[in-house]
Parts: sequence; C-alpha cells; structure tokens
Amino acid sequence: MKVVLGVDLGTSSVKVSALNKAGEIVAQESYDYPVFQEQPGYSEQNPEDWVLGTTVAIVRLLLNDGISADEIEGISYSGQMHGLVLLDKDNKVIRPAILWNDTRTTPQVREIEEKMGDRFIEITRNRPLEGFTLPKILWVKENEPELFAQAKTVLLPKDYVRFRMTGKLGMDYSDAAGTVVLDVKNKQWSDEIISTFDLPKEIFPELIESVDEVGTITENFAEFSGLSTKTKVFGGAADNAAGAVGSGILKPNTIMSSIGTSGVMLKYEKDSSVDYHGQVHFFNHAIPNSYYAMGVTLSAGDANSWFKKTFGEDYSFTEWMKLAEESTVGANGLVFTPYLSGERTPYADADIRGSFIGIDRMHKKNDFIRAVLEGIIFSFKDILDIFEEKDSNIDTVIAIGGGAKSELWLQIQADIFNKKVVTLKNEQGPGLGAAMIAANGVGWFDTLQDAVDAFVSYDKVYEPKADNCADYAKMYQIYHQVYSQTEKLSHELMDYRRSNLK
Repeated sequence: MKVVLGVDLGTSSVKVSALNKAGEIVAQESYDYPVFQEQPGYSEQNPEDWVLGTTVAIVRLLLNDGISADEIEGISYSGQMHGLVLLDKDNKVIRPAILWNDTRTTPQVREIEEKMGDRFIEITRNRPLEGFTLPKILWVKENEPELFAQAKTVLLPKDYVRFRMTGKLGMDYSDAAGTVVLDVKNKQWSDEIISTFDLPKEIFPELIESVDEVGTITENFAEFSGLSTKTKVFGGAADNAAGAVGSGILKPNTIMSSIGTSGVMLKYEKDSSVDYHGQVHFFNHAIPNSYYAMGVTLSAGDANSWFKKTFGEDYSFTEWMKLAEESTVGANGLVFTPYLSGERTPYADADIRGSFIGIDRMHKKNDFIRAVLEGIIFSFKDILDIFEEKDSNIDTVIAIGGGAKSELWLQIQADIFNKKVVTLKNEQGPGLGAAMIAANGVGWFDTLQDAVDAFVSYDKVYEPKADNCADYAKMYQIYHQVYSQTEKLSHELMDYRRSNLK
C-alpha cells in the first residue's frame, strides 16, 4: 500500500496523517507541545518542540500503525501562519518563535502605517496587524538588537520543520504572503518594504510553490524518524490555504468556515483583481497563480475552550453542547463578544477584550454557554458580510474544525449566516490538504483540482430555519454595536494591566 503523509503543524499540537490512493486516512498520530505566555499579549513556542513532535508522530506511525517507510512516497505540510523563526549563520534558532496570536507589536504596526500608509496595502494586499510576521521582525530588531544582528534567515513554523527534515531552506508563497513582506501580485519579496524598514534582504529565503518538490529526507532525520531517504518532500502551505484544499474550496460561490483555536472564513479568488482594501486578508493560494481572501476571528474555539476550562472543566464536549441546547436562540437575550486575544477582522484591534452583555438574574449556565457559541459565529458573520459586499452569489458554507463536530453549532451557523452549511465525510482540513499536495506531487494526480475531485466528498447538510434566521438577525444587530461601545473601556483596562506589570 502506497501512502503520502500530511504534517499539520498547529498551535497546540502536530498531527501526521497517512493518506492512501483511495483518499482514506489509514493512520494518524499526534503530539502536543506547550505555548509560553509570560506576559499579557505574549505568545511563544520553542521550534525544537515542533521538530520533536513531528518526529515522535512519524515514529508512532511506523511503529504502531503498520506503515513501513518504503510505503511513504511523499510528505507535505500545513503550518500555523505568521510565526517568526530566526536562524543564525549556522541555521540554529536564535530565540523562541513569536506566534501568530502574539500581540506585543502594536508600536511596530503603527510604525508601518506611518511610514507606508496605503502603499503598504497596495503591495501586500493586507493591512499591517500585530499577528503578521513583519511587525515581529521589527520588534526583535528594535528590542533585541544583539539577537537581530545574528539573524541570517527568517522562516515560518512549517518551513523550519521542513528544513530540519530536508536541509533545504525556503518558504512557499501562501505562507510568505502572511509575512506581509511579499508583493502578492508579483510573487516576490518587496524591495520597497525591505528598504523602508532597513532590513537585510538576504534574511528572506527562496520562494517556492506549495506543490514544488524541495528535496528528500536527510540521512540524519531518517536515522531519528525511521523514514526513507528516498521519500520526496513538497513545499506545503499555510494552514488556511491547506485547509481550503482539503475542504474543496476552489469555487467562488463556496466559502470555508473553520473553527480551530482561531476562526477563519475563507473564500477562493481566481485572480488578484478583486480588491478588499485591506478589510480582509488576501493571500496567494496553495494552487499556483490563484488566491484566497480570508477573515480571522482570533478567539473562536479558544473562546469556547477557555469558558469550558474555567466554568465547566468536568463536562465532556458532548455534555457541554447539550447544556447549550437547553437555552434558546439568542441565549435569552445574552450577548458574548469573543475578543479574548484582541480581534483581527473586521476591527484589527489588539487591545479590545471580550464581554458578556445583558446579564441578569434569570440567566443560567446554559445561556452563557449558548451565548459563547453564538458570539463566535456572530464574529464570523462580520467577515461574511465583507465578502458579500463583493460577491452576492455565495450560497454554501463548508464547515470544518471544532464547529463541525456539533450539530447544534452547525445549525447555529446555518441560521446566523442564512446559508446552507455542509460538512465533509472525511473532515481532516489542513492535514488532508497537506497530504493532497504530496499526492499531487508524487504523480497520483495531474493537478490539485483533480485531487480535490477524487478525495473531497460532502456529508450532512444544514439548511437555515427561517424563524431562527429572523431572531438571529435582530441579535446580530445588537452584537454588532458592542465593539464600538466597549472599545474605549477595553483600552483603558489594558493600559491599567500594563501599568501594574511595571
């Protein structure tokens, strides 16, 4: 049996999946690793934990799941976006990686805005935000100049893991776009951005396509992992681009709703002509010479996980959702905003914080749980509205991630979006997309579209319920006002917290 591996490098764990020629995940192993948050707004990881976790997961596949090294034809990757990995002249990691959900870089974002203004959006197709890689580079340059002086290469998380497996440095276009140093339309590092911020151009690695073969497994990594040195390795993609491939998002009328730690609404764009003026992210796709637009809610599944860990740790996920079912549409008039780590779309505000609005003595635990689930989807609705301003033909939402594991949450999506919501039979998201990139690369298919046609199939359909849609439309109008009403208070509270840390 021939297989390919998809390495899905997430924020809290890595998952390695083995896919056969029938499109079946025949084996899967994962490994957890920690996130370090030493101060409010800080979020870092040790890149060696990614390498260790990936190696352990592969070893487990070989030892526990009956997969032999000779059966593995190819490997590719999906990776958490934006995380800054700095290597020195010997390709050793200089400092912990600064992650996508790290928001310490507000001064650097302001610096980018002041120096480049709208010209920055013209080049990168994105607004500068704390989560992106360029502000992190500038933060290290300004706050840790001795370390920055040692930096010879900038990589993103999955690119570092791929380097450790192959010895080859590089970054694919879909992830490079998320650094906001890339000229997205012309597919090259922007000399204008690099010179404006006095950065050494040589730190930015060679650019590759997601489907490009970058090499084979090194003897060193083969010795530790048990893989064959003949196994081909392909560039891989940013997690959202890989998730779009794995979910079959290759048509403009269909969008992806993904609830992971963060939340994503993603839309395929066939060319670079559409201009969202930085309202949503606009990145190069894993599919060569195509693009995708994406809005991000920073705390989606993370908001539900936080609330459950804090107030319902003893409940299973099923029990937790059952409690929410006992509430009503609109959570009996309770509104939650999921801004636990700031927000990205549509507000781009690192200091906004979450809130419950409308609490009274009648509310019970099930109302609070339901309000959290609904608030997360209201934040997705903010993104959907931006897409629909440009394209009124969107009619189907493909749901993946944690939100696709609950029938209640899926129906909430259908009712708040007022769209058909569909799940996948083989819902593996970014990991499946990564494996499909490898399958295309080793010649199982001529194109990624062929791989999608063969491997992606739909399962349950959730139709919007008219009465629920009407109620949610009223609640959304209330939800949509909360940001403007709490923005000043959130900023004052964050200033207070920062002052107490000094």
